[in-house]
Amino acid sequence: MTNSKDLTEIYKQNLETDIINYLAASLKIDLREAMDKYYSSKLAKQIESGENGIENLDYKNLAEDLIENELSD
Repeated sequence: MTNSKDLTEIYKQNLETDIINYLAASLKIDLREAMDKYYSSKLAKQIESGENGIENLDYKNLAEDLIENELSD
């Protein structure tokens, strides 16, 4: 049986995958570049640490926020 810690980790991995795919599609970049942008962001660190329950938000909203606030340069 899977414990809640394992389920939380799987959920975070799926969330990150969804965010990366959304970034790639929205910015019309390849997945590798989208991964670089995501994993070098503050958002990735916040999701990893579970800061303020941010990992429970919708991936589209998180990705749009990332684009608007961290990648808009």
